[in-house]
Amino acid sequence: MNAKRVERIWRREGLKVPQRQPKRGRLWFNDGSCVRLRPQYSGHVWSYDFVMDRTHDGKAFRMLTVIDEYSRQCLAIHVQRKLKSDDVLAVLTELFQRHGPPDHIRSDNGAEFTSHAVRDWLWRIGVKTLYIEPGSPWENGYNESFNGKLRDELLNGEIFYTLKEAIILIERWRIHYNTVRPHSSLGYQPPAPQTILPRPAMLPYAALQAAQQGDPNRRNSNLTGGPP
Repeated sequence: MNAKRVERIWRREGLKVPQRQPKRGRLWFNDGSCVRLRPQYSGHVWSYDFVMDRTHDGKAFRMLTVIDEYSRQCLAIHVQRKLKSDDVLAVLTELFQRHGPPDHIRSDNGAEFTSHAVRDWLWRIGVKTLYIEPGSPWENGYNESFNGKLRDELLNGEIFYTLKEAIILIERWRIHYNTVRPHSSLGYQPPAPQTILPRPAMLPYAALQAAQQGDPNRRNSNLTGGPP
């Protein structure tokens, strides 16, 4: 049974027949696509996008996810009931102060990313914008992959009773994603693993004080100048 016969049966039964999708060109023909411009170093290309979910009472909230495409590090997940272009500017301003501005930033053609305020501000700083082709989310593949992991590993398995609870749990997951969770593309290492610092050596005075507190005879001999 071919597709045309199935479509005729659908129409006869009063069902809606989906429209055939037009053919699309290859990714490397579109400027700013993942194949056209691959990240070469940390801070070369960032990407950001929105994810939506709901709290237990049915109210929606949005998340702005920002990642570094080269290191796979999630730089921020900003959670609010509503997010506008001003919120995007506030998040980017904080990230630029903390990490420095990237060379390029990739996004879709949403109104929050294509507004004159955002584009003019990025242009003044010197960050080049890379907008994907409309209806081609795979061109923002790094961020789309991250958003899928966020939904599969957290959003689909948690019930958020309040927005504050969602903010705390999502931030906790982001830290785990950056510091603990292994990534196959990074040789099964996390993007920003936690560094375990060696225990600092005791200062001479602290060591002497500890020895004196542990041995009263030693303390008295040291204070009187006698032999140890």
